[in-house]
Amino acid sequence: MAAPVTELTDRARDIFRAVVDGYVESGMPVGSKTIAVASGLNLSPASIRGVMQELEELGLLASPHTSAGRIPTDRGLRLFVDGMMQALEPSPEERAAIESRVGYHGPVEEALAATTAALSGLSSCAGLVMVPKRELALRSIGFVALSTTQAMAVLVSDDGSVENRVIQLPAGMASSTLVEAGNYMTATLGGLTLAEARARVERELVEGRAALDGAARALVERGLAVWSEDGARRPVFIVRGQSRLIDAAAAADLDRVRDLLDDLEGKQEVAQLLDSASAGDATRIFIGAENKLFALSGSSVIARPFRGAGGRVVGVVGVIGPTRLNYARVVPMVDFTAATLARLMG
Repeated sequence: MAAPVTELTDRARDIFRAVVDGYVESGMPVGSKTIAVASGLNLSPASIRGVMQELEELGLLASPHTSAGRIPTDRGLRLFVDGMMQALEPSPEERAAIESRVGYHGPVEEALAATTAALSGLSSCAGLVMVPKRELALRSIGFVALSTTQAMAVLVSDDGSVENRVIQLPAGMASSTLVEAGNYMTATLGGLTLAEARARVERELVEGRAALDGAARALVERGLAVWSEDGARRPVFIVRGQSRLIDAAAAADLDRVRDLLDDLEGKQEVAQLLDSASAGDATRIFIGAENKLFALSGSSVIARPFRGAGGRVVGVVGVIGPTRLNYARVVPMVDFTAATLARLMG
């Protein structure tokens, strides 16, 4: 474990902060001569090197083989973020840039994508947002027999989109049962979302108002369940600004960038990481190897959940970038974006 900030001397804290600030700014190792000239600490390079060596022994700094300078370790960055960072609130211009995207008149997914692109541009990272798959209102539902034990459930939404799912049937189910179930669902559930449809079916079954026999009732419940479960497994996951991950500093470490871009292609795994950030209200910061998904690429993720009507968590927004990203500036920017999206989804 790294020493807590309170156990570092004032001199060690100042030098450690100078290394972090220099590394965040340039992406390059920071040497004692640079700190002596730029920090205003009134210390000799030799004195600074001695303190840097102590910080390295504490696991807060590392010395790359190709340079005499130091860079903060993942542990050091965690210490900085948790105990030393002074947040910089977004400027009025940055706030306006994010808020203007939320006002986009069109599908919610396009507003989310535009907002994520704005966050990416302002943070110089890749922007990420994840929300549950939007529930469209149902227009009609039908069942088509495929075999004696399988049927295709065909759902048509109010926007004209069509989705098919294969469901299992009890052996010997009559074709008339498929027709009965489809007619009931279209007549009774048209105009409702899946969540609303399930609630109505459950209510009518409890109250005995559903004019269905046992087989048709089971088919209706199964047909609604397969869509609801599938929608929960397939959230809307948007990534914008991957090209911003390739900058001058990254050019010297293209393998790391390639690993990171490969990680972003594995959207299911990144979505699971964002989902883990949806618990609670606070911003989550994953630094480098703290998360196994980014152990190879040496990347950091800043993510925050946002809430909709009724205070329910409806999504997660964040950024991914190199561990040297400007946490003091980007964390408040992610927080502001989450608050802005909450108004969109409210």
